[in-house]
Amino acid sequence: MKKESQLIDRKKDHIDLAFDSRVSQNEIDNRFSYEPALSAHPDIAEYPITFLGKNLRLPLWVSSMTGGTEKGRKINENLARACADFGLGMGLGSCRPVLKDPVHFQDFNVRPIIGFDLPLYGNLGIAQIEQMLHGDELHRVCELVESLQLDGLIVHLNPLQEALQPEGDQIMVPPLETLEAFLGSVDFPVIAKEVGQGMGPTTLRSLFQLPLAAVSFGASGGTNFALLELLRAQPIMRTALKPLAHVGHTAVEMVEMVNSIILELGEKMLCKEVIISGGIVDFLDGYYLINKLNLNSIYGQASSFLKYALEDYQSLHDYVSYQAKGLVLAKAYLTLKEKR
Repeated sequence: MKKESQLIDRKKDHIDLAFDSRVSQNEIDNRFSYEPALSAHPDIAEYPITFLGKNLRLPLWVSSMTGGTEKGRKINENLARACADFGLGMGLGSCRPVLKDPVHFQDFNVRPIIGFDLPLYGNLGIAQIEQMLHGDELHRVCELVESLQLDGLIVHLNPLQEALQPEGDQIMVPPLETLEAFLGSVDFPVIAKEVGQGMGPTTLRSLFQLPLAAVSFGASGGTNFALLELLRAQPIMRTALKPLAHVGHTAVEMVEMVNSIILELGEKMLCKEVIISGGIVDFLDGYYLINKLNLNSIYGQASSFLKYALEDYQSLHDYVSYQAKGLVLAKAYLTLKEKR
């Protein structure tokens, strides 16, 4: 009787919603072929991948966001809990506050929550790495990685952000030189990342020839930290320098660059994993990009997670669960048109 009642309700819904559920031709996502006859429904909402030497249940990375504040602690705890529940990797926000004052340690201390089976990385800017190299203070970075039980460190290549930040640090050495020196001085994995404008082909070509654990795009299209800093600046500075915030590279453009670089470098390519981040709105963007790139890759999101992490944990849990469901349905029924 209950099933019959549900059937009647569903059919009524179909009638009531028929006119609101039409999709026009210009709304069709032309990146994919939809193949409805080739797969049963997935049994579980998992899309397993080995990345950075650890097994993830979804090809999804919680990109570096925040820390050093009371609100930041709650956000990090919620995000780490979601990573543990769904098998995701996580990058912490800038760990610079911990270096400045140990009182902020607990804002970042999420290894007990995420566990040891999943990748957890801290991050610092290239200006801070440069300063510590020249000040013979790299031991502080190593102590940070050890105390927070991190798998490694993300280094932000962010010269425009630093230049446009009202209290930004002066970068005295080309970031590539600093990164090479840093890699030669530490024994933990390092990821190189931009912060919202992406990277051009010459930078990418250089990075992939270094023994990096991964390159994270930080492409244009998401949160742009150069623009964010300008919004904090005096109005005259904001107006005068705003054009710099509008240069950069999208994730799609960077995927195409990297695919060309792979063919060009061959055995010279030492770095072979990528976090595709920047402007990824939803799971279909992520699914498209990780399948378009010819390297082992996952995709990262920041602001989408932040929105729900600020609320109660259940909201974040529900958001990630629907992302997981969308990913496995995409894997089951969608193929990229250009890869048929």
